[in-house]
Amino acid sequence: MAMSNGTTEEGKRAAAMAREGTYGIKELAKLAGVSARTLRYYDEIGLLVPHRAENGYRIYDTEDAHALQHILLLRRCRIPLSVIASALHEPDFEIGRMLSCHLGDLRRQRSDLDETISIVQRAVEGLEAFEAMDDKQRFEQLKRDSVALFEGEYGEEARELYGDDAIDASNERMLGMSREAWDAKEGLEQRIKDALKEAMDTGDPRSSLSRTVAEMHARWIRLHWGDDAYTPEAHKSLAEGYLLDPRFVAYYDGACGEGATEFLCSIIKENVAA
Repeated sequence: MAMSNGTTEEGKRAAAMAREGTYGIKELAKLAGVSARTLRYYDEIGLLVPHRAENGYRIYDTEDAHALQHILLLRRCRIPLSVIASALHEPDFEIGRMLSCHLGDLRRQRSDLDETISIVQRAVEGLEAFEAMDDKQRFEQLKRDSVALFEGEYGEEARELYGDDAIDASNERMLGMSREAWDAKEGLEQRIKDALKEAMDTGDPRSSLSRTVAEMHARWIRLHWGDDAYTPEAHKSLAEGYLLDPRFVAYYDGACGEGATEFLCSIIKENVAA
């Protein structure tokens, strides 16, 4: 486990240790600039286990001194003791490689942190702007945020399936809704989920309640697509797509219980006329 000592204090101390050969716990602690209590703790957790003299005293050799040098350097780099202990026991341990990996992790964490800071900063600025809006401006912002959220979550797949023109038209329809129409759309979406939960209790996709769910879901799709773009075949195809997309499964199953997405698909197949 050789390593260049450089000009660090740890390196100087390790060099001094190496010249001496063997050390008691107090001697090594003094040379390394740590407490004897620290060395005892390292022994207890299996991080740095010394030899024992006949009288039971701890005896450290040159290899232990080198290992302590590595431990102190790694600790200085904020690497947890548990990680250090695991690494030191690996037969192919190389401190340079470990530090390079750690440096890479830190750089990735810094990048993630910078991105998070940027997101939070934009959120703070957006919140301040939102608080300064009147009710009409807030409603318009709500619609824009909703459309942007859809584009971020499903836009790519939706455009591949239905084309840019259809999705652009749907987005325009959402942005052009009045407050009353928007609230009605949101209310309809909640009623669909409430009715779907009740319909699941019957277990019958052809029940009158299930037919109501299908009718409400068709109205909800028309609100997004427009009456001209809606067809029963497209509605059924959409429902089948729900089952293939974990995001939709999570949405309906999360709101209505496990199996809700599959049951909704059955309802639409059974009740939407071709």
